[in-house]
Amino acid sequence: MKPIYQPAGRAREYGDYAINIYTGCPHRCYYCFAPNVLHKTREEFHCHVEPRKGIVDAVKRQLKTEQITDKLIHLCFTCDPYPVGYDTMPTREIIKAIKGSGNHVQILTKGDGSRDFDLLDSNDWYGVTYAGYDAGDLLKPPIPEPGATAWICRLADLQNASEYGIKTWVSCEPVLVPEAIYSLIERNDEIDLFKIGKLNYHPSNINWHDFGIEAERLCQQYKRKYYIKEDLRAEMELQKESDQNE
Repeated sequence: MKPIYQPAGRAREYGDYAINIYTGCPHRCYYCFAPNVLHKTREEFHCHVEPRKGIVDAVKRQLKTEQITDKLIHLCFTCDPYPVGYDTMPTREIIKAIKGSGNHVQILTKGDGSRDFDLLDSNDWYGVTYAGYDAGDLLKPPIPEPGATAWICRLADLQNASEYGIKTWVSCEPVLVPEAIYSLIERNDEIDLFKIGKLNYHPSNINWHDFGIEAERLCQQYKRKYYIKEDLRAEMELQKESDQNE
């Protein structure tokens, strides 16, 4: 097994390399793409969560044999590095191996990775997913992320990470409530980077062109470092082309 791989497609926007540590994820996000990618039923993916067999040793071996160094390694795409309710010691051991080989870590989670802040430094990125919610989203089905750590706790972890000197980022993808994303951009000075996308694989009434234009305008107004993901940028450009042709 070679768990360290170079991302392709949409995933190329995230880092030089990536590792998927667990076999599934208990967070049960209704918009999750991973079960389809892994050819699993949603129930199997959300219920069967454990570290991939031998992954810690495999990561250490690959780092050494391929002499991977000075790379940004993303944790994770098809799982969460901090699945709520499960032992995350394998994640900690993998971070140690990555850092010990001269590489850097980019974490994306809906869990709580604060226990590992002592392993990270100013060359590493700690990020959380923030889709934007209103009160109704948390009371009626489908509840967006029923098994994940509450979004307000995730944002508090970003503040904590910033105080540790770790670079912080937010993945605003998927986007469920545009106004919540606007507010996040306006109010959160401790976030070093916003990566902004859209909702994929599910229908939505959101005007993605208008959302992208406003999100970018606010990032520029508040001097936020940001990145518009390719899918959202395509929506913005498509509408621009349509307007020019009228």
